Amino acid sequence: MTVTPTPPPSALAWSTDNCTVGRAMEVLGERWTFVVLREVFNGIRRFDDMRRHSGIPRQVLTDRLALLVEAGILRRVPYREPGQRERHEYRPTDKGFDLYPVLVAVRHWGDRYLADPEGSPVEFEHVGCGAEVDLVLRCRAGHEVTGRRDVASRPGPGIKPFGG
Repeated sequence: MTVTPTPPPSALAWSTDNCTVGRAMEVLGERWTFVVLREVFNGIRRFDDMRRHSGIPRQVLTDRLALLVEAGILRRVPYREPGQRERHEYRPTDKGFDLYPVLVAVRHWGDRYLADPEGSPVEFEHVGCGAEVDLVLRCRAGHEVTGRRDVASRPGPGIKPFGG
């Protein structure tokens, strides 16, 4: 039986210097980043509460919060408990809220491959009706993408040739 060699992927001709996935992972790729975002999206916005609830080491949490604020994903909002000094809580910006579907996708993947036998420890529900939220891929023409091979990459308007 003769096997026809597969041609090299066209992506080999594209530069990765301006890859937005790589750039996003510079901000989001550290282990604790999505844990911090999970906490904030779940309403845990104060440093001490976040540290206690998540178990993130103090310095790591300080660094993650600073990175997310610097990147414009979170904003610091001052508050003061009676008789205490001013502190800050962390709230998502519009840029931060745009990461919510990513968190839903990560949870979906984790539920599928890493959940305990009892199932997911948390579900996301639609506030309007109470139904669980599903993750759906859809093309801009409105077609739901369900097959694993129904999506392919292609050069975008910012593509640069490899080595150029």
